[in-house]
Amino acid sequence: MSTALDAGPRLVHTRAEVREQVAAWRAAGERVALVPTMGYLHEGHMSLVDRAREMADRVAMSVFVNPLQFAPSDDLDRYPRDLDRDLAMAGARGVDLVFAPDPREMYPRGTPQVLVEPGPLAARMEGAIRPGHFRGVLTVVAKLFGLFRPDVAVFGQKDYQQAALIRRMSVDLDMGVWVEVAPIVRDPDGLAMSSRNVYLSPDERALALALSRGLRRGRDLFAAGERDAGALRAALRGALGTAGVQAEYAEAVDPDTLEPVAAAAPGTVLLVAARVGSTRLIDNEVLAG
Repeated sequence: MSTALDAGPRLVHTRAEVREQVAAWRAAGERVALVPTMGYLHEGHMSLVDRAREMADRVAMSVFVNPLQFAPSDDLDRYPRDLDRDLAMAGARGVDLVFAPDPREMYPRGTPQVLVEPGPLAARMEGAIRPGHFRGVLTVVAKLFGLFRPDVAVFGQKDYQQAALIRRMSVDLDMGVWVEVAPIVRDPDGLAMSSRNVYLSPDERALALALSRGLRRGRDLFAAGERDAGALRAALRGALGTAGVQAEYAEAVDPDTLEPVAAAAPGTVLLVAARVGSTRLIDNEVLAG
């Protein structure tokens, strides 16, 4: 099993180093888990590491702010970065390898000419608001799967649509990677953990709590017997509106197709996105039976 808790993670910057290390693990008969991240780690990322350590002998993490998934109007340049901090957190949680490449290492020929087309699952919600975003996400994840050939890759539920697309990509393209989705981790006030939360001022953070508050309202209505998805959407939007936050979308969707549902059922997913100040936030709740 991993000794990273004692020794700290090995930091590598090249694809060749990744292949060399993974080959050594495979030769020893060890299962490999991958946790892809964009860095600036928080406890949500660490929960993915914890799940990965339960499922494999070795845990690798990528730390890469992927330019392909950012539009010109997005926050690529200001996205928070702190590799030293990330390494300390990863090591304390038992990560064996951290792959932190330069964009030129990931894309040595510039923007790839062959990209992964996400298809209809990306047509709505995040895909509609951020055209091309999921094409960039799936392309970089496909590259990481090709480099690491992991047995399992762990993603967070907070990016529900992204996780659904990656899982479908792995199945449709026979990648052989089990895509595990770990639950959302929240701060004590209910805000879903996100690297972008650092952008929020104290007043904006108070406003941002409308997202989780609206999801709880929808969850509680469902638990009380409400099955009309329109009523759940209205409750979600109402919670944001009361706080003066405009929802970009507030949806109740099928967990697999991501299509809107008329009647909610156990497994239906409530999803919300909103911009608070200059910070764009997303959150969701999977309705339980």
